[in-house]
Amino acid sequence: MPLLEVSDLCTSFHTRGGVFRAVDGVSFTLARGETLGLVGESGSGKSVTCASLLRLLPSPPARIEGGYARFDGLDLLRATDAELRAVRGKRIGMIFQDPMTSLNPYLRISEQLIEPLLIHEKISRRDALARALAMLEAVGINDAARRLHAYPHEFSGGMRQRVMIAMALIARPELLIADEPTTALDVTVQAQILELIKKLQRELGMAVIFISHDLGVVSGLCDRVLVMYAGRIVESTGVDALFRAPRHPYTRALQRSIPALQAKGVELYTLAGLPPDLSKAIPGCAFAERCEFALEACRAGAPPLLAECAPGHAHACRRAQAGEI
Repeated sequence: MPLLEVSDLCTSFHTRGGVFRAVDGVSFTLARGETLGLVGESGSGKSVTCASLLRLLPSPPARIEGGYARFDGLDLLRATDAELRAVRGKRIGMIFQDPMTSLNPYLRISEQLIEPLLIHEKISRRDALARALAMLEAVGINDAARRLHAYPHEFSGGMRQRVMIAMALIARPELLIADEPTTALDVTVQAQILELIKKLQRELGMAVIFISHDLGVVSGLCDRVLVMYAGRIVESTGVDALFRAPRHPYTRALQRSIPALQAKGVELYTLAGLPPDLSKAIPGCAFAERCEFALEACRAGAPPLLAECAPGHAHACRRAQAGEI
């Protein structure tokens, strides 16, 4: 039995400008100890998918309109507030994308770090502070004993990001959702944080959902990858197969845009066009208007469905499924 099973998740934003289908029929499973990567451009639905699982989206305008998300047998989308509170911060930890706005500016870092321990583990404040200090040192904050009682405005952006990572990991969760966790960090600290996540994963058997634009990081950290576009999964496979034999044209375009994979002196590849307007019905393939392989048939009819082309490898491109590309 998988630790997390998500089926046909649909999340929309109801605004004055229309109804935006940010997540449209997303399904996947996650085993204990597995690392699942979510990749795609900004606006593809990665963060909204994960925020929907913990019901963290403001309502209105957000509305979860279908599907289920079973975490160890508990449907997170239909759980009571008390059931969700028992899961958030303890069994499921989340590293948010923006460290500048995710910390309470009125509370010291120490108070924010120990809160999940005091709520979920019922330990003494002294023991909680000791664990908070150890976690700050683990994420690479120098002079952690002094900085533990500082306020968020006394930290740089990168240091706030490390505090967010410490908060997500301090309760040793069964599932960690990491939304661009190393964006504000330099390469050296990024490597330290990724190694810390791997270390805790080995020790705890923790599962990880890793959201990133950096395919290089995904290649070194994840077991499986879901490629998202316009709120849907367009390719799902193991990380080796994704880089060795990508099937969907969007996945290929993402790989071609990696500077390290291009020859020196060659103009950098850019993916032309913009993602579609999700407030309007999209006939056919959502990527067709930007795809170099698209035919008129790709733009018509129902959206293509994920189809398995090899064991554990599925994609949603009609031409690739027909062997034409």
